[in-house]
Amino acid sequence: MTAFSLPKLLEIEDVLVEQERKSLLRFIVCGSVDHGKSTLIGRLLFEAGLLLADQMDALHHDSRRHGTQGEEPDFALLLDGLVAEREQKITIDVAYRFFATAKRKFIVADTPGHEQYTRNMATGASTADVALLLVSAREGLASQTKRHAVIVSTMGVRHLVVAVNKMDLVDWSQTAFAAVEGKFREFARDLGIEETLFIPVAAQSGDNIVARSERMSWYRGPTVLEHLERVKVKRPRRAAFRMPVQCVNRPNPSFRGYCGLIANGDVTPGTPVQILPSGVRTHVARIATADGDLARAVAGQAVTLCFLDDIDVSRGDVVAGVGSRASATQCFRARLVWLGQDALVPGRAYLLKLAAATVNATVEATLDVLDLDTRKSTPTDCLRTNDIGAAFVRLDRPLAVDIYADIRETGSFILIDPESFDTVGLGIVEAVHPAEDRGLARETKLIGFMGATETRVRSVAKAVSWRATGSLDTFILAALITGSSSVAGGVALAEVLTKTLIYYFHERVWAAIPWGRR
Repeated sequence: MTAFSLPKLLEIEDVLVEQERKSLLRFIVCGSVDHGKSTLIGRLLFEAGLLLADQMDALHHDSRRHGTQGEEPDFALLLDGLVAEREQKITIDVAYRFFATAKRKFIVADTPGHEQYTRNMATGASTADVALLLVSAREGLASQTKRHAVIVSTMGVRHLVVAVNKMDLVDWSQTAFAAVEGKFREFARDLGIEETLFIPVAAQSGDNIVARSERMSWYRGPTVLEHLERVKVKRPRRAAFRMPVQCVNRPNPSFRGYCGLIANGDVTPGTPVQILPSGVRTHVARIATADGDLARAVAGQAVTLCFLDDIDVSRGDVVAGVGSRASATQCFRARLVWLGQDALVPGRAYLLKLAAATVNATVEATLDVLDLDTRKSTPTDCLRTNDIGAAFVRLDRPLAVDIYADIRETGSFILIDPESFDTVGLGIVEAVHPAEDRGLARETKLIGFMGATETRVRSVAKAVSWRATGSLDTFILAALITGSSSVAGGVALAEVLTKTLIYYFHERVWAAIPWGRR
């Protein structure tokens, strides 16, 4: 075994510390099939000098067997690792690659462009900070290009780079580039993308990938790598604490802890928390880990929380900070991407998995589908494969949820077919609507009405209205018996004054008696 000298070990440690200090950017490369996604990533790694010698040897070997570029290296093969991908010359699964430059660390997800594998693309988009969307300069916006743009915006990606690829096929034309840019801006004007940058590229030859292209001198913006190294992503506020409970840890009678991965925020011993959906409140007593107790735990750490009180907490519950906008509901508005072969039909039972919880769910009849060409939503009776729509989702029991724009981990879910256990849809929570839970709302109003305490003004109004009715009846009877309207009026007036007071005090006494209330 080779022994490292102390200076060498210190040098390695310095490199590791430097890498740790670099910011990390997660980005997804997406777009329609054959628009050059895998080729762009492979060329990016090559041009940036991030491929090792054995990787280049393997690339040349694979290019001779499976390549599509003649004697030139086929950079798409660096990402397309499955046999089926190389045979069909398409990306099927999501390929993740980690690399680092002098300025930043990156995790890139190369996603499939074929409609059949839209579910894989949506999976890659769920963790991305930036989307690199490829569009062929010659073919323009395909249906899958539009679908991918909608999906990344739905998944909360707010920074988009549109790489107009294959500029060599349109003679490096600025006019062709401008035409693609204009059509895409018109399509995406209300997608909610905060920043959209258009870059003309030729992935196969490397133009504007890392080095500036001499054949497109009319373009003055950054290259793909330059932009990725300097783009500033606004991170969501991490104040609200959330930890879905994965399991209850009970190794002996003296220890009870609740294990989970902190999804958002931070926690310290003594922090007041609430358990959702029950709403029970307590305080954190300990933060236990395999390496000992912690004084503070943050998002991304797996911990075991111990509470001051002996309370009922189960797998699927969510530990949330007190005072945060935490909610438990049985009905919410969701954006859906349908992936199943069978259509989504309102009223059909599905399993919904959100964080560590799994519940029974149905989609209500108020279902909309998005037209990718007009960007308008229209009512529909079902969602078919790869459709994007919106609907109210109803659950069989309350569930702790957040709006996806606030907290991704507790605001996104998947729908599962209860018979085949296939994942048939994915969605994000757009709005929580406990008031839309009409049955629950009616029950709440009824309970509130029946359990309310009478106010003094209400008791007076009831006494007056009752006596007015009763006195009219007394006047009529007295007039019939005596034959005198004046005598009947006097009797009725005396009754109004005395019995109004008696009825008022009678009501006040009963208002204070709890017996018989629900």
